[in-house]
Amino acid sequence: MPSSSVPRLTIEPMTVGDWPAVRRIYAEGIATGDATLEREAPDWGHFDRSHPAECRLVARSAFDGIVGWAALGGYSARKVYAGVAWESVYVAERSRGHGVGRRVLEALIETSEAAGYWTLLAGVLAENDPSLALHQRVGFQVVGIQHRLGQDARGRWRDIVMLERRSEVVGSD
Repeated sequence: MPSSSVPRLTIEPMTVGDWPAVRRIYAEGIATGDATLEREAPDWGHFDRSHPAECRLVARSAFDGIVGWAALGGYSARKVYAGVAWESVYVAERSRGHGVGRRVLEALIETSEAAGYWTLLAGVLAENDPSLALHQRVGFQVVGIQHRLGQDARGRWRDIVMLERRSEVVGSD
């Protein structure tokens, strides 16, 4: 189903009350073995400290509640990189392939630009074809591959495809 036909999907700022659903979706992504090298979802305190509140969104279905989320995370504490951030997007297992990821990621891009971010970065496991395709559909470009960057829960060394998206409206002068 194309992203424009996702029934009654709204994109909203993430609140602490959304955390149980967000954490569950994060854990579903971890369970695939191809979404992240993380072994478990963080607690709210860690997530809250490491993701700017103005750039944390949830995708809420009128029928299924929260079905996806996207957020920015810090890139560097150095002032010169204040407009650069890591991006994460996760979709509930039951909602994958229905345009949820695209809707919430496009909204995050818009929100990030309003907050002054000019470059978004993503590190995607090389085998995660759906995530790679999603990122490229919304304007991310592959800038390289970090070979054998980290080990997954099974001890396998994994390659990370590095992608970036430069804003056409922020930092372009």
